Amino acid sequence: RSPGQGIVMNETPGDSRMELSREDITRLKVDAIVNAANPSLLGGGGVDGAIHRAAGPGLLAECRLLNGCPTGEARLTSGHRLAARRIIHTVGPVWRGGRQGEAELLASCYRQCFRLHQEAGLASIAFPALSTGAYGYPREAAASIAIEQATLALRDYPGLVRVIFVCFNEPTWLAYHDRLTGAATR
Repeated sequence: RSPGQGIVMNETPGDSRMELSREDITRLKVDAIVNAANPSLLGGGGVDGAIHRAAGPGLLAECRLLNGCPTGEARLTSGHRLAARRIIHTVGPVWRGGRQGEAELLASCYRQCFRLHQEAGLASIAFPALSTGAYGYPREAAASIAIEQATLALRDYPGLVRVIFVCFNEPTWLAYHDRLTGAATR
């Protein structure tokens, strides 16, 4: 049911256009990867820092021109030195107990990413587990929102052919796996 330590695991438990992966998101050869950015878009820790380091200084220069990004919105840049052609930066909500619009803001992140992806004429996209790291969003709830929004996007955007959820650790992978498996049986 779960990937072994150190093993890259790709699995498609439901819709064949949705995949789970334990790969390094900065190395994926997809049309776009999503960056779990902070509002400045100027880099930070976690996924954000890894993407900025791998993409190189050109990404920082391009992000400076964007003047930041509010929570729930997204911005599109070049992939620079990444295997991915484009990077979609989105700012997820900080978890504050679930009563301050966090679910709607997280869903908006996904909707905005899929909208930009579609407008750019891209076919494949890879997401990290938005807001589940330093921002503290509960993994299971975040996975449910991610899969719900991906299901809607796959229905609404015929050009979208592949959605990858990159799960950095086993608890996150299990949360996404359980939600994808549940979504497939409904």
